[in-house]
Amino acid sequence: MEEKSYIKGKLYKQIYRNEMNGYMVGLFRVKESNVDIKEDIINITGVLPILDEKKEYVLYGNIVNHNKYGRQFAADSFEIVLPTKKEELIVFLSSDLFPIGEKTAQKIVDTLGEDAINKILENKDCLQLIPRLTEKRIDRIYNVLKDYQNTSSVVLELTKLGFEMKESLSLLNRYDNKILDTVNTNIYSLIESDEMPFVKIDEIAINMGIEETDDRRVKALIIYVMKSLCFNNGDTYLTNEEIAFNLSSYVSITPEKFDYLMMELIKEKKIIITEGRYYLKKFYDAEKYIAERLCFLNDMTVTGNTDINRHIDNDKFNKISYDDIQKKAIYAGVNNNITIITGGPGTGKTTIIKAIVRIIMKEQKLKVSDIALLAPTGRAAKKMMETTGIPASTIHKYLGWDKDTNTFEVDEYSPNGEKYIIVDEVSMIDTLLMEALLKGIKRNAKLILVGDYYQLPSVSEGQVLKDLIDSDCLPVIKLNQIYRQTEGSYILNLAYDIKEKNISEDLFLKKDDYLFVNGNNDNTLEIIKDIVGRAVKKGLTDRELQVLAPMYKSINGIDNLNIMLQEIFNPKSDKKREINLRDVIFREGDKVLQLVNDTDNNVYNGDIGYIENIIVSDGKKVTNQININYDGNVVEYTPDKFGNFRHGYAISIHKAQGSEFDTVIMPITPSFKRMLYNKLVYTGVTRAKKSLIIVGDANSFIYGINNDYVDNRKTTLKDFIIDKYSV
Repeated sequence: MEEKSYIKGKLYKQIYRNEMNGYMVGLFRVKESNVDIKEDIINITGVLPILDEKKEYVLYGNIVNHNKYGRQFAADSFEIVLPTKKEELIVFLSSDLFPIGEKTAQKIVDTLGEDAINKILENKDCLQLIPRLTEKRIDRIYNVLKDYQNTSSVVLELTKLGFEMKESLSLLNRYDNKILDTVNTNIYSLIESDEMPFVKIDEIAINMGIEETDDRRVKALIIYVMKSLCFNNGDTYLTNEEIAFNLSSYVSITPEKFDYLMMELIKEKKIIITEGRYYLKKFYDAEKYIAERLCFLNDMTVTGNTDINRHIDNDKFNKISYDDIQKKAIYAGVNNNITIITGGPGTGKTTIIKAIVRIIMKEQKLKVSDIALLAPTGRAAKKMMETTGIPASTIHKYLGWDKDTNTFEVDEYSPNGEKYIIVDEVSMIDTLLMEALLKGIKRNAKLILVGDYYQLPSVSEGQVLKDLIDSDCLPVIKLNQIYRQTEGSYILNLAYDIKEKNISEDLFLKKDDYLFVNGNNDNTLEIIKDIVGRAVKKGLTDRELQVLAPMYKSINGIDNLNIMLQEIFNPKSDKKREINLRDVIFREGDKVLQLVNDTDNNVYNGDIGYIENIIVSDGKKVTNQININYDGNVVEYTPDKFGNFRHGYAISIHKAQGSEFDTVIMPITPSFKRMLYNKLVYTGVTRAKKSLIIVGDANSFIYGINNDYVDNRKTTLKDFIIDKYSV
């Protein structure tokens, strides 16, 4: 049988495409061929799917000579080349199909080379060369590869539709061979697990010929619009009007059809409508569950009456004298089933947590394993651990969060068994995370929630701490007295003045720990550069100094600040390797900020680390890699994870929540005006421990203090709690 003609390589450029029948004309960069082709790039034609310029293909067909366009390769079929390059192989072997992670995949490719897949298929025992790879896993890898050969046609169909290789593999893993039926029946059902973004699914669906007003599409659009609005606004419910208005920018339908599809979504148990409030079911269920669980705890009989006085009166060990409110907070935390402790910086929240831990361990003979100290961020958890001397954890780690499926291993069916749960920085906790936490602890565990009512609310949906306190139904201790104050210190007074909107000349007068420097949109960056430069000459490093800003863009935004600060703290050097990512230079020694939770590597959103070393690809065996050190925890980043961090010399005030820094520099200029409001300024100021410098425009500073903009989030957790006690 005569061998079919083929060319192997990548699409260089698409010139023409007929969306009706898929006929395309393009330029193809040829890497290998079994026909006589001297040129590196050749014209191709044929009915083909949208080819990804990053993927390698084999096109089958014939060389033809066109009267007008000359030599062309007329393709009649194609296939995607199985991964052979190291980076692609690592992505493939660490996908959902295989029982191994990225590090093991890297070791397999390093050991077996670019022909790893064929070597495994020829003799699976070659995997015994990989350390700590069990027989069971070896068998699984081998069997998956065999099955993959048999199901490659399914993956091929998915990639023809426009899915990436990794997406196709993930879908195949979740749906097995039923995936094509699912796609053809209702491709929009793929967004229900939140694995696939609506925009991607919608693009593929439209290319498949689904009409814009198809009921399946519009229902998916309604859910997409509701999710987007809830996330962007922090709401847990919406109104009919705002959903309809935002939906109209995507599709035009009659009010009657809108109402009909809403009823369909109710029948499908995707949304809930009550009293004019339109909820995504998960938010309604979460608020109801939180209210039920906390009211259950509050109503449960208090069994303990531990005497705290002998531990806290004349506390010589810690040299601390507690006032009556602090004693009340400690007593409540030790004895109540649920206690909420709120107060601003310096009011003793951390000291109270430490006292509660010490008393319950001594009086109730509790072990460390009986107490869970939790916080939403790694830095806040570390602070709790340093204060109390016992382990603390992020909530995500405590609940066994799986980042791939966005689910928790610990839930109401297999809760953790600690007797006391103490949670700090509760203002940062969103509705779904609070629901997950309550499901992950015993129903009778004592719960102590600590946070600052006046700080920014959570990034995601809800305002849990505010709603709990505003319900006025649960035990709340409000700390008002400032204790963490040294003589000559002004920062904490400034914070409380901002909170109370007390505008005075003190805002602009130099203090021992505070300085306001006049600047405008045009010169603020240079002023900060000068201040930081002088600070460095005095011996300050970027470990002690942190720049905080409200926005990423604009002339004085975080992006520009980071470029400038990198040159001061970590200038270019022949001794430091560097790499260009997304038009940003990262070099060894750079300060970076983690952007996502990564429980596998014990690094979390908001953690700050330093680039320890950069491995630059040689284009053959060695792939790009960046190793970042987070306080002794070195995390390896391969190219698919390079988007998980950014420079950390300047960070947003939102990202700084839960953290404190010795010296904070904060630009406040007219260009930030739309982002300046009381809670944001207050939160930024309260991040400074020893020194605060504000650079910018006095009027903008005053505007931010007086701007009482609050998120005004639409939530019903408070109402649900009140309803429990109004019957």
